Amino acid sequence: MAANNSQLVSAGKPLVSGAINAAPIGTAVPTGTTSELDAKFVKLGYVSEEGLTNAVETDSEGVKAWGGATVLTIRTSRDETFAWTFIQAMDPDVLKEVYGEKNVTSNAGEIAVKHNDLELSPRVWAFEILLTGGRMKRIVVPSGTITEVGDVVYKDGDPIGYEVTMHAAPDAEGNTAYEYISAPKKPAE
Repeated sequence: MAANNSQLVSAGKPLVSGAINAAPIGTAVPTGTTSELDAKFVKLGYVSEEGLTNAVETDSEGVKAWGGATVLTIRTSRDETFAWTFIQAMDPDVLKEVYGEKNVTSNAGEIAVKHNDLELSPRVWAFEILLTGGRMKRIVVPSGTITEVGDVVYKDGDPIGYEVTMHAAPDAEGNTAYEYISAPKKPAE
């Protein structure tokens, strides 16, 4: 498939039902795009128009021979992250992802949030993205922990947002994420 093919060019947007889902570690991990997510997955609503960013950062070190020529390059690290900004700022499920489940309570419509230095727990993540032509991409992270939360800005005219970065840890097979892309939908006859 090295030839130019405009049918293989795509843009991504969230499913109508939402794109970002999280569940406790130990939840059944989806292995394709057609299966329903386990009932333990929580949909986390709207994110900002910047969408979802997946970054892979690698570092390497060159081994030099006598005389200065680099004769071997060794990768010394690899880190995969996903970043987005939650904008459903009054959603207890979103606040639990940002501040920790034990730090958020909801009672009779009132939400209480504790700010502290408790470590966030790893979660299973599933990102569901609608592609051009009716395809769907599902990215599954078997163990991801939110490791960074950006500044929360309260400004007239802008939604309150929780910018987060999630670090994807390797699973038992050494994989940090899995991607599945559905076959194109056939036109109705």
